[in-house]
Amino acid sequence: MVTLTNMQLKEIILVESGEKIGMIVDLEIDHSKGKITHLIVGAKNKVIPLFGKQEEITIPWADIVTVGSDVILIRSDKRKLI
Repeated sequence: MVTLTNMQLKEIILVESGEKIGMIVDLEIDHSKGKITHLIVGAKNKVIPLFGKQEEITIPWADIVTVGSDVILIRSDKRKLI
């Protein structure tokens, strides 16, 4: 079983480019179905964020290719991640 705590330690990587997106900060869950619908990822910013606020990216669960031992690989249209 994979827990949220374990998933938060894994880096999110785009499969097509190898680009590091960030780390999981939260999940969206469909309570009626009891399933995870999206990962909320704290994006790596090139500039220091103001007031410590981190940019968040929402990644659909369907975009996950695999959950590895130390990374989560996603396949996604880069435009959705900006």
